[in-house]
Amino acid sequence: MLIKKLFRTLWQYKAQFISMVIMVALGIGVFLGFNVEWYSLEVNTKEVYDATGFADFRIYNDKGFTPEDLDKVKSISGVEDATRFLSLNVSVKDDMDTLALTVSENMNVSGVLLMEGEPYNEKDPDGFWLSDSYAKANGLSVGDPLTLVYQNITVSGKIKGLVKASEYMICLPDTTQMMPDYTTYGFVYISPAMLDNAIPAIYKAFTGSLYHQINVKSALDKAAFVEAADQVLGTTRLIMSKDETVSWAEAQGEVNEGKTMASILPVLFLAIAILTMVTTMHRICASEKTQIGTFKALGFKDRRILIHYAAYALIIGLLGTILGIGIGYGLGWFIMNPDGAMATYIDIPSWTLHAPLFTWFVILGIIAFLTFIGFLSVRKMLQGTAADALRPYSPKRMKHLRFEETKRFKRLGFGTKWNLRDCVRHKARSLMTLFGIIGCMVLLVGGLGMKDTMDAFLDVFYEKAINYTTRVNLDEENMTLEQGKALAESLDGDWAASRAIQIGDKGYSLEIYSVTREKVRFADADMKIVSLTDDGVYICSRIARDYNLKKGDMLSFSPYDSNEHYTIPVAGVLDSMTEGIFMTAACADRTGIPYKVSSVFTDAANIPDDAHILNKQSKQSIMDSFDVFMDLMNKMIWLLVIAAVILGIVVLYNLGVMSYTERYREMATLKVVGFKDSKIGRLLISQNLWLTVIGIMIGVPAGIGVLQYLLTALASEYELKLVLGLPTWLVSILLTFGVSLIVGLMVARKNRHIDMVAALKTAE
Repeated sequence: MLIKKLFRTLWQYKAQFISMVIMVALGIGVFLGFNVEWYSLEVNTKEVYDATGFADFRIYNDKGFTPEDLDKVKSISGVEDATRFLSLNVSVKDDMDTLALTVSENMNVSGVLLMEGEPYNEKDPDGFWLSDSYAKANGLSVGDPLTLVYQNITVSGKIKGLVKASEYMICLPDTTQMMPDYTTYGFVYISPAMLDNAIPAIYKAFTGSLYHQINVKSALDKAAFVEAADQVLGTTRLIMSKDETVSWAEAQGEVNEGKTMASILPVLFLAIAILTMVTTMHRICASEKTQIGTFKALGFKDRRILIHYAAYALIIGLLGTILGIGIGYGLGWFIMNPDGAMATYIDIPSWTLHAPLFTWFVILGIIAFLTFIGFLSVRKMLQGTAADALRPYSPKRMKHLRFEETKRFKRLGFGTKWNLRDCVRHKARSLMTLFGIIGCMVLLVGGLGMKDTMDAFLDVFYEKAINYTTRVNLDEENMTLEQGKALAESLDGDWAASRAIQIGDKGYSLEIYSVTREKVRFADADMKIVSLTDDGVYICSRIARDYNLKKGDMLSFSPYDSNEHYTIPVAGVLDSMTEGIFMTAACADRTGIPYKVSSVFTDAANIPDDAHILNKQSKQSIMDSFDVFMDLMNKMIWLLVIAAVILGIVVLYNLGVMSYTERYREMATLKVVGFKDSKIGRLLISQNLWLTVIGIMIGVPAGIGVLQYLLTALASEYELKLVLGLPTWLVSILLTFGVSLIVGLMVARKNRHIDMVAALKTAE
């Protein structure tokens, strides 16, 4: 009998049950989806790091490292393995594409993962192991010929294999590009034998060894390793841990960002789901009070009645969980699949989904908690004797409040007084409605505000700051400063030099600019375009924050592979894509910092072939990569907007139906005394709109606060400044109002079906 009663009750309150199932499904789906995203990324990237022997430390030296240097590093206690390593950008013949030509003498460190073709052979004299993503983007396959050019030296061979590499997991040519663009940039590995046999002339272009890098696998912390490396190598060199490399830091940054997101949005959805369950189950049990009393009078034990009604909450929890798991894995797959959002940024072979173990315990805990809510709701109705339980549920007796005695309140219209009293009488329902509207606004302001912020960021840094057509990268190692300046002059361009420096024990870049043609511009901390002066160095906002520096303070740094130290006043703080410090060439000359021209920024249509030109990068190729980034961001924004609308509709409709049920007798009374359906409908809608106005007033600053937190926690490396445009304000407010109005109209239509006689015959 109770089983039949279970299904009849489910059908009777189907609107409430469906809405609660949807809310639980959304809460669990968002919670599981965000945790699946970061954990899957962590597991999948770790597999690549382990399979390719991703290095823990990288030692750099302009003069290169000999085999004896490598043996010294390997002799350090705590070093597991090491390799001499080469990575330099070369051009693809008859093309503007650039490849990072790479050699690792020991493929157990900084090696490759074969995707197609022949295994890597360290003695192969003419084989290329090419990035499979670059090959796919450019229509290349195993067996195709490939010709590379470096300093007018041509290197030819065949593609022997297509690979992925942890060193190029995030394959960016430089810090100006936010997203990989495999149509123009990739990587290629060759064997040490090919390096020796095919391009021996390169050795003549260098003083010392060609291998300017040693990659090391070691469990030592950075301070201990640096001290040991300095001792065995006899001089200070730039040493970077894996935390300072793009392929590790950015991938782990995505993991940490996922963890942060998983601790914010799911909490909002789960909190609303749980609060909705509390209020709805209480109302359903109150409506079923007479039925509960009947069961008790017929001899059903309290325990059996408790189990019966707690089963409603359990069914909601189970159905919501099943749907939520599907939503969660669907959300995870949307982000984490070979053709998905994350794959445009991180290049890994496996995109399998994994959920952290704790999520399953949390989900089981949520089901148990929802069931407990149902248990508590019905237990309250079982208190007392069967006769007490048979009496209909009576809402808490309302007391006259002080503001009801004021002249201002007495001047209010009937509808306003009625709605105000109802809000005070049913505080839980009113607060839940308010909470749902605030949640809707937070999602809309956060999502659309992120788009405004990114649009402003791109406008400043890539429309205004990048004022050139082509960036020409030079072979600074094999040319003098005067030759670099002469080449920049011939191209009618501005130029820059770059040096690696250390502030304390951390590495940064020092960028020295000569800007006379406005080809490069800079943005200050307020995102306004400014010019560099010769008064000192300019630091990025991250360095200013990390070292507590401001304009007028003194900054000390040391170029790597040098015992020189420079102390220069801070002339200003900039927002930038590069984490480093900036100065003019005049300031560098006055300070005595040596440098060579590394890049020229020009609008020249025809750039002649020159032995000193390594490669060229067009502004358009940089902007094309942003299109991919913006497409990814727009998809995420649409998800947030859709989630906000669903959240608003489900919560407001569920609570609207609850409000209608609770005021059924009151509305019947209004109809009896002559109120028309339209008038009663306006009373219902007006209360929703009041709460919507209050929710918007709270939701706007709450959304701004959440967005600011996300910008600080998730995108601090881009130094984003929060921007909210007028369309965002209008869309967020109008969409929230629209959802509230539509739901109000849907609920208001129900008053046409009120049975006045049946409603007024019920016991009060």
